[in-house]
Amino acid sequence: MGRKFFVGGNWKCNGTTDQMDKIVKILNEGQVPSTDVVEVVVSPPYVFLPVVKSQLRPEFQVAAQNCWVKKGGAFTGEVSAEMLVNLGVPWVILGHSERRSLLGESNEFVGDKVAYALSQGLKVIACVGETLEQRESGSTMDVVAAQTKAIAERIKDWTNVVVAYEPVWAIGTGKVATPDQAQEVHDGLRKWLATNVSAEVAESTRIIYGGSVTGANCKEVAAKPDVDGFLVGGASLKPEFIDIINSATVKSA
Repeated sequence: MGRKFFVGGNWKCNGTTDQMDKIVKILNEGQVPSTDVVEVVVSPPYVFLPVVKSQLRPEFQVAAQNCWVKKGGAFTGEVSAEMLVNLGVPWVILGHSERRSLLGESNEFVGDKVAYALSQGLKVIACVGETLEQRESGSTMDVVAAQTKAIAERIKDWTNVVVAYEPVWAIGTGKVATPDQAQEVHDGLRKWLATNVSAEVAESTRIIYGGSVTGANCKEVAAKPDVDGFLVGGASLKPEFIDIINSATVKSA
């Protein structure tokens, strides 16, 4: 059994109730492969999670864009993993580069979040990726390995983890890692997992690509052997998200 293609849509801090209705309508009417070919998860802002979840076609799941690092309590403005579980939200995105850079989330903090979310029964899309300076200095693999190591040191079971490689220089910039650049890092991450976790985890863990993915460029990237799907930003708010979901058929062709 190969790794099932995974497409996540990160809606970030965007939208109104009317826009949510429109996006959900597009998703519900879209022609996409069956759930044995592709797993689709969309991540609206917290406040829209219940309404999107209730209106979305049943084979599409929802994810929160973040959650708190431990049990709830006196943490104003935070949302705990337990609350997400209580709402029936199965997935959470953790360690997104915007949170790492804008909010100062360290590798260790992200690792703690991943471990706690998993312990509460959530599935996790764990994000890693390098900045332009880090890529240009040749330290891409060192950076993503350190980010992955902080997670690996804190968890035992990788079954409910999807790793999202998102080069920071490609997020929202229109610059896309070439298919070969994406494959190179995905291959490097898989080898890191094989060496530092286990061959089994390396083989079974899905590593998806994020960074200016569009309907136009997705098929070429999807064809690479170690690219197991996408985490899509801006394009996940548009009809072309359906085209990106359909790139899963490249794997089953």
